[in-house]
Amino acid sequence: MSTPTLESAPLSADDAVPASGPLAREALALAAFDHVVAHAPGYRARPGQREMAAHIAQTLSGVRLGDGAVASDAALPDRGIAVVQAGTGVGKSAAYASTVIPLALAQQKRVIISTATVALQEQLIAKDLPALAAELPEPFSFALAKGRGRYVCRLKLDQLSGGDAASADLFESDDAASGDTDAGAGAAAQATSALASAAASARWQERGRQYTTWASALDGGTWDGDRDRLDDPPDGALWAPVAAERHTCTARHCPSYHSCSYYQARARLAQAQVIVVNHDLLLSTLGLHALPAPQDCYLVFDEAHHLGAVAQGQFTASMDLMRGQWLDKLPRAVDEVASAIEYRPTIDIAAFARELKSAQNELARLAMQRIGALPAWLDLTGRAAGRAPARGGFYDAGAPVVDRFDGGMLPADWLEVVAKLHASASCLLKVFEALATQLKANARDNPGDAARCAKLYSRLGVLAPRLQSAQETTACWLQDAGDGQPPLAKWLEAGVSHGLVTLTAHACPLQPGSLLRNHLWNQVRAAVVTSASLTTCGNFDHFLHESGLAFDGAVAAREVQSPFDHANQGRLVVVQTAADPKDVDGYTREMLGALMADLREVHRGALVLFTSRAQMRQAQALLERGEHGPLRERVLVQGEASRAVLLRRHAARVADGQPSVLFGLQSFGEGLDLPGVLCEWVFITKLPFASPSDPVGQARADWLKSQGRDPFSELVVPATGARLLQWTGRALRSETDEAVVVCYDARLLRQSYGRRMLKGLPPYRLQRRQDGVLSDV
Repeated sequence: MSTPTLESAPLSADDAVPASGPLAREALALAAFDHVVAHAPGYRARPGQREMAAHIAQTLSGVRLGDGAVASDAALPDRGIAVVQAGTGVGKSAAYASTVIPLALAQQKRVIISTATVALQEQLIAKDLPALAAELPEPFSFALAKGRGRYVCRLKLDQLSGGDAASADLFESDDAASGDTDAGAGAAAQATSALASAAASARWQERGRQYTTWASALDGGTWDGDRDRLDDPPDGALWAPVAAERHTCTARHCPSYHSCSYYQARARLAQAQVIVVNHDLLLSTLGLHALPAPQDCYLVFDEAHHLGAVAQGQFTASMDLMRGQWLDKLPRAVDEVASAIEYRPTIDIAAFARELKSAQNELARLAMQRIGALPAWLDLTGRAAGRAPARGGFYDAGAPVVDRFDGGMLPADWLEVVAKLHASASCLLKVFEALATQLKANARDNPGDAARCAKLYSRLGVLAPRLQSAQETTACWLQDAGDGQPPLAKWLEAGVSHGLVTLTAHACPLQPGSLLRNHLWNQVRAAVVTSASLTTCGNFDHFLHESGLAFDGAVAAREVQSPFDHANQGRLVVVQTAADPKDVDGYTREMLGALMADLREVHRGALVLFTSRAQMRQAQALLERGEHGPLRERVLVQGEASRAVLLRRHAARVADGQPSVLFGLQSFGEGLDLPGVLCEWVFITKLPFASPSDPVGQARADWLKSQGRDPFSELVVPATGARLLQWTGRALRSETDEAVVVCYDARLLRQSYGRRMLKGLPPYRLQRRQDGVLSDV
């Protein structure tokens, strides 16, 4: 959560406007919307925007929200969820904010606006909400909420200031270690270990100087403890040891509680009537009381098409199988903490830690054997042997090897190892929980000892997440599907990072809709769910199933059309290639040849969207050749610099009258706002099907097949249609834009599933290009 920013005068209880019934509340919400449109500078009436506002007002005004509902509301529904697809240009943020916020203020309730991207959060905080607050008759305060890991822990910062390697020992990353060595490894191994220790000590001394600087800034009031407010944002290795993570925090029992950056921000956040948050944080804090209870406030989910993927990410369990040095530190940490508070564990901590490490190593060995390619290039220290191939090989950091267990079934000889790992982790976690409980009790009963207890708690806290990951992942791996229920997706993922082999175990539920229905929607009473791409292939069915809202009687869905005249402002050109896209090499060569020719026609701004990094690299390589060399100067490639830097360079080139072309992947196909001449062309190199190596997608497909269903039609086509809608949406960003979308994948016209996807796209003028000849379709 973050420090509230850009707050207006807070609303007092005496200022609330009563609304005695649903019709009055609906009228109040629409009156507020009309007032904003009429008075706010730059606002203008848009029929689609008012249609959206009216739908929201009608759906939510009839909901009894909170325990304080008046008697006349007794017959009203308990829940209302307004699902709205708002086409580009509708102005959805103004539509929902100017209706939902007045509804909430009238009932002295709060609003949570949840988004998927930082860009939209920044737009809401810096532009939309200040403009609305300036125009509504009733003032309101608003704030941006961030995860607690974005704030510094003052206790840990003080502990690590000065670079004391002894204090830092438990914070050291396993990645810095060279791996376990036998006692008889010899002088060379001992010398290597000594050098590694010296390097670690020097590293912590350097970090300590930075931590001291930050502590001084906190003391001097020039920094508020928010990572994002540092002039030079730190990398993860520097920040992680001092982050205010939940596992290392004793909360109100910490002696630094009243000066804690996180809790100060949370206290200020409690005063805001409108909170802007992201989907990840909202889902991860359900039940933790970090945000207002969903059942007692109005929720808005913008960019809601991301909800399913975010839910699956939140409930994916994973554990590292390669780094075990933390288990060597665990017995000493537990012994020091237990001795300090005179607690005697009921188990042999060292023995259980050894058993856990042994089981982890055995599981890693089994995984290496299963993957097969690993032993040939892995040395015993866990480092990659030999040179990495340029691309396409196992060493490509962007292409890890994924090995999935069909049907979520582990090999029989793995079960005993996984069970041992789970049992050891569970027993150790119980000890951690007992120690944590005792430390908090000691701090509560003896405030003078709170500082010592908090430091001891943080020593356990840096180890607890890894232990919890091991316990949760192995629990999932041991779980079998119930009758008629889909199994969990279970898989291994291996790769190389910074010259070290990585090997992780994962597990994930297959149905995001069930997760959201069970963990979110059963707590929500009034919500707006919106995006520019909720329908796919012409209907809401896929989104409603993926988001857990299918068959929910509280849902009222509406599609609001974009105000753009797509047929006159834009064209969608489908190129007919001789090679079929299934012939990857032949199609790619032909497609890239056509793309190079088309790029020569770009005189201002263009965007090229690729379906894979390998495909984008092939295009880059082609640009380096003599015949296409002049084009290379026009192209900016995702990854060459930060997204913000690339967009600034792109805008500067176009402003100078030069052609500029952005090369990007999926993240550039969504949320990228390039109005006017910044994007007169969008080139789509291939239909954006999901990666066939996605283990969760594969597992879902297998399960649907086992149920006699068609995963391609039910999952793949709608999901691809939704991505295609996002990609084509980069072309027109205002009612005066003119742009051409070129898709080189003729399956969009030739195949029945392609024509299904077309039904969900805006009504561009549709053309086919074959052998250089254009014709209308």
